[in-house]
Amino acid sequence: MGEIRMTDVLDKAATARLDALEHRVGELEDINAIRRLHWAYGYYIDFNQPEEVAQLFSEDGVVVFLSGEYVGHAGVKRLYGDWIAGRFTGGRPGPVDGLLLDHFQMQDIITVAPDRQTAKGRFRGMLFGGWHDDFQDTREEMMPQQFMEAGIYENDYVLENGVWKIKRLDYMMQWQSNYEDGWAHTTSHLQPAAKTFPEDPLGPDRLLPESEHRPTWPFRRDVPMHFAHPRFGAVLAGQQVS
Repeated sequence: MGEIRMTDVLDKAATARLDALEHRVGELEDINAIRRLHWAYGYYIDFNQPEEVAQLFSEDGVVVFLSGEYVGHAGVKRLYGDWIAGRFTGGRPGPVDGLLLDHFQMQDIITVAPDRQTAKGRFRGMLFGGWHDDFQDTREEMMPQQFMEAGIYENDYVLENGVWKIKRLDYMMQWQSNYEDGWAHTTSHLQPAAKTFPEDPLGPDRLLPESEHRPTWPFRRDVPMHFAHPRFGAVLAGQQVS
């Protein structure tokens, strides 16, 4: 065997380092794309545009909302179109005069899989909604005039034909309140789904198992993190350690 030349060792080290840097740059590009994807989702639901929302999801994408699962583009459009846009704007795309429905997406933590084909993301969302006094005739009767809401997302993403899409958007409401009364004096006006589509024309395609049922405010449920705590690691990542 010939001698291993120092230049060969250096070339291999440089190649490995370059590969690692290229992979890291790719991960950062993925994180930025997923962040923009989720922010786009927030903008489109602000303005009740269900067709645009559906295009952000993979073909078999799922939304988990109020203890139900809305499946595929048809389920996504039923939730954000028939159910939400129907309730707030009579099905009209926004913005709609007199209606506030702003979703703030923040505190994102995004983890890309080593093969860069899938990813997970955790976001906190806050919603401020309501109708102006001059537009009360358009208000859904069961909704308070002014309300607030907060929740946590634990989402799955997939790279589909070179584009990041939402695979599973899992929204866990944390609290909800009438603005005038505050969260201390409000029971959530949104309650968990009880019936599925088509028995309920606006209902989910399937209900979560009873063990995963999610009562709404003032009841609370933990939202496990998909990532390990930077100090305590697996202890707070839902993994048992000896």
